[in-house]
Parts: sequence; structure tokens; C-alpha cells
Amino acid sequence: MNDADARAILQALAAPGQPGPTFQALEALVRREVGAKLFTIMVYDARTKMARRAYTSHASEYPVAGEKPLSEGLWSLTVIEQRRPFVANSIAAIAEVFPDHALIESLGCASVVNWPVEFDGEVIGTINALDAAGRYTRERVGRLAALAPFFALAMLAAGRA
Repeated sequence: MNDADARAILQALAAPGQPGPTFQALEALVRREVGAKLFTIMVYDARTKMARRAYTSHASEYPVAGEKPLSEGLWSLTVIEQRRPFVANSIAAIAEVFPDHALIESLGCASVVNWPVEFDGEVIGTINALDAAGRYTRERVGRLAALAPFFALAMLAAGRA
């Protein structure tokens, strides 16, 4: 991320209709810097252990609607409890964690990175990017670290919507 990217995100944060403008600006940056055929943002409430999709690039397949309880397992242990990114670079690895792996594969995706976004000492959501097999190298995944604070601001705005 460069200074122009940061300025664009700050301008998006100032735009009316949050969090949409900021999520759109961040999606464009993630697509360019990290890669994503499918991009979603989940917000998470640690008190209720409920998650909801706040943004999606594929509204018909992954709509923004309702809440769902967070399932416990490898994914939640990694992302929510340990606060580390979850990365799977093959459809077989995705299938071990996500029951919708067939839909993911039908969209041309065979790798995923889920980055935990933190605020005030807890995970408040995740950045979710999916792309072709083998896409998420350590370098690409590391680029999300610089973006996470901007996602936190947008997620907080989503919570007031």
C-alpha cells in the first residue's frame, strides 16, 4: 500500500453511506495487492459469538443477510482464538474446513485467506479473499496487515448501520 492508496481509503471513509464506500475501496486494493476472485467481509460479535456478512463481491452466491453462529473448529481456533490468518491453498484444504467448498470451486476459487480484524482487544471480523489455487503466499498474505486497521474502521461503521 502506498500513500495514494491510503489517501483513497481515507477519502472513502469520509464519504456518506458507510461502510459501502470504504469496503469497495478496500476490495479494489485487496484485489490488486493480494488477489481475489471472491471477496467478502464478515463482522463478528464476540459477546454473542454471531457472525454476519457485511460485504460481498458475489451477492447471489454469498448474500449480505442475517446472522449465523460461529462454528467451532480449526478455522475459529486459528482466526478467532489465536488471531492468526487462516490460509488454504488448495480446494482439498478448503474442503476440510468449509462445507460450501463445491460452490467455492464452481466460482473458480481453490485458495482462501481469512484475516482477523481486531479492535479494542478482540476480533471484530474477518477479511476473506478467495482465488486460484496456490495464490496466497506468505508475502501476499502479509500485505493484509497494513489494511486491517482500515477494515476495522469500516467494520465499526457497519456496526452502526
